[in-house]
Amino acid sequence: MIILKNSLNQACVTLLKIFTFHLALLFALSINAAPAKEIYWEDLIPKDYTMPPVSMEHTGSMAQVAPNAPLVESYNNQLVKIPGFVVPLEGDTDEITEFLLVPYFGACVHVPPPPSNQIVYVRFSEGVPINNLYDAVWITGTLTTQRWEGDIASVGYSLQGIEVSAFDG
Repeated sequence: MIILKNSLNQACVTLLKIFTFHLALLFALSINAAPAKEIYWEDLIPKDYTMPPVSMEHTGSMAQVAPNAPLVESYNNQLVKIPGFVVPLEGDTDEITEFLLVPYFGACVHVPPPPSNQIVYVRFSEGVPINNLYDAVWITGTLTTQRWEGDIASVGYSLQGIEVSAFDG
């Protein structure tokens, strides 16, 4: 019985050491993790591309300008933080799981969609609360150059959301 008890104690000590090591490693990785790169809408336009004029008038036409606008490939798979306005796609009155992030209020709803490189399709695995659609928010997550097509617009970028916070700028 003593041999079994000592073996059990050694196993517990070994497991505790392994757990402590992994916990310390996770803590070290989280401290050394690079913060999200703060970007703005003009950053999503290639330097050699001239944006076509976007109508902000209520003419009745909702045709998108430049539905296949070129993208900045260097942002593919980058952790970013970008401000914008939410156009809900999926969710309920309390939480949203999918939405379009656009640079100005009313885009894709009240006025025609901006060029595709000025729209980000955002998806959260768990729903997130968006308290007021009139307010701009910061969205943090992994941006990709994966295009998305919907009834509302053609979208140039996709983002797997990590965090939503109030825009303070």
